[in-house]
Amino acid sequence: MSMAITLRAKDVMDKRVVLVDRSEPVSSALRRMLDSGIWSVVVTDDGRPTAVLTERDFVRMCLIRGCDGALSVPAGDVATSPLVTCGPDDPVGYVWKLMVERSVRRVYVVDEGAIVGRVTQTGLFQKLLETFIALSQLVSP
Repeated sequence: MSMAITLRAKDVMDKRVVLVDRSEPVSSALRRMLDSGIWSVVVTDDGRPTAVLTERDFVRMCLIRGCDGALSVPAGDVATSPLVTCGPDDPVGYVWKLMVERSVRRVYVVDEGAIVGRVTQTGLFQKLLETFIALSQLVSP
């Protein structure tokens, strides 16, 4: 018996994506992360997604600059660019490869020019684990 299972980015993506303008203060971006229960926001420039700001970016920036005034720095000044993206039908293996090659923990899913979701390392691992468990139950004696 041969089975081909292809998980795609759209199968494992989280649809929660928060956008902030590059001029928005880091404090506002962090508040939006907390309110949304996610640890990254997409930074836009004139409405166009250009970078990502993560809690790690903030910690690194705060440690380097010191915490005085760090919360008022514009999000665009500490965000990581370029934004790493994939398409909704890209295979999960390709997305995982992007994460490894680019040393990122999240890849944003773009469909027809709009960000429709994000694939995180944690979410990807959880979905793959669920798939392996389901498959093992199918083939167990």
